[in-house]
Amino acid sequence: MSAADPLPALLVAVPVVILVCQAGAALFRRFGQPPVVGEIATGILLGPSLLGWVWPGAQAWLFPDAVLPFTSMLGQLGLLSFMFLVGLELDLGALRGHSRIAVAVSQAGMLLPMALGAVLALGMYGQLAPDGVGRLPFVLFVAVAMSITAFPVLARILIDRGLYGTPLGALAMACAAVDDVTAWCLLAVVVALASAGSPMDAVTTAALAVAFAAFMLYAVRPLLARWAARADRANDAMVLVALCSGLSLSALATDAIGVHALFGAFLFGVVTPRGAQRVEVSAARLRAVAVPVLLPLFFVHTGLRTDIEVLAADPVQWLWAGAVLAVAVLGKWGGAAGAARACGRSWREALSIGALMNCRGLTELVVLNIGLELGVIGPQLFTMLVLMALITTAITSPAVSRLHPAPTPLPAPPLDVAPDISPAVTPSRG
Repeated sequence: MSAADPLPALLVAVPVVILVCQAGAALFRRFGQPPVVGEIATGILLGPSLLGWVWPGAQAWLFPDAVLPFTSMLGQLGLLSFMFLVGLELDLGALRGHSRIAVAVSQAGMLLPMALGAVLALGMYGQLAPDGVGRLPFVLFVAVAMSITAFPVLARILIDRGLYGTPLGALAMACAAVDDVTAWCLLAVVVALASAGSPMDAVTTAALAVAFAAFMLYAVRPLLARWAARADRANDAMVLVALCSGLSLSALATDAIGVHALFGAFLFGVVTPRGAQRVEVSAARLRAVAVPVLLPLFFVHTGLRTDIEVLAADPVQWLWAGAVLAVAVLGKWGGAAGAARACGRSWREALSIGALMNCRGLTELVVLNIGLELGVIGPQLFTMLVLMALITTAITSPAVSRLHPAPTPLPAPPLDVAPDISPAVTPSRG
């Protein structure tokens, strides 16, 4: 392979990553885990934590420096598509009949882990914060990272356990929907603070982000609704082009504002109306390519940044990692379960809701990579938080099975290719 031409190396890396991630997902699925757990674990194993440690020459051959920018960009395209799909499948209509308890559970499930995370971050700041990062952005980022729930993987677990559409499943989806929107809004604030050069810059960035969100909701959404009503008369290719162009332009706008391109892709998904057959078909086609082909490159990109050896060199780092995991589980599971119990749910249902809200999945990895790219967290804390995301996601399914066994799992959707997302069975938006 010529060092001057990265294409041959890219043509080796891409299929290897896709095939290995699919194998990892299939293996973990056999143990009752959602596929994303296997893909996260596979990404870590292909990085310096295993392959680079056992056989550094193989890792250097598979991921030479010249090819990494290209695999990263392809993974980012997959991630933008995924965030659009998450926004598209976010069913705020699930709040009907559950709004009071959903808000109470989701907010308690965010406030407690945020408070505990902020206290932990204050203790970490002197040892684990990167040089030059302010105390406030660091503390806020860790607090938000502790409060994340993976809305899509939660849906996948409910489907696999036959709980989707049950009262428990409907309530969990409603709680996760509120949690998801709140978390992304808070993260946008953290990104604005971290990116701004002064408090006035942060205020300006936040104001522009709010204005853009209002523009999307009150100007773009009605236009898209009228377009979707006529989309069934268009050909599939044109609808797919329109969706890809819209999510790209929206991502470009939020990137220019300073709150990261992913927010724009997510917001475009939120305002895109569902129900039109052509829109649904085009979204399924985007998913069928972006999720199994491009997203694995993001998992490996995350794995290459995760190095367990940096923790192994110092036992104190493992103590911090244990504290991160304990705070994440106690705050999220405990906060959500306590609020559900206070709202009149049985202990079994309350603990089941807490377990589901404790699931982080791919959403947490997205947040962590944003923090690392902004320089708010360093490699050591990034590794700790990635391991926390993997463990909390892995314990969700067995915990729910133990607390709330389901009689008959629902059949898998026809396009079961996403690590976190199963829109084929998500109820229509109201």
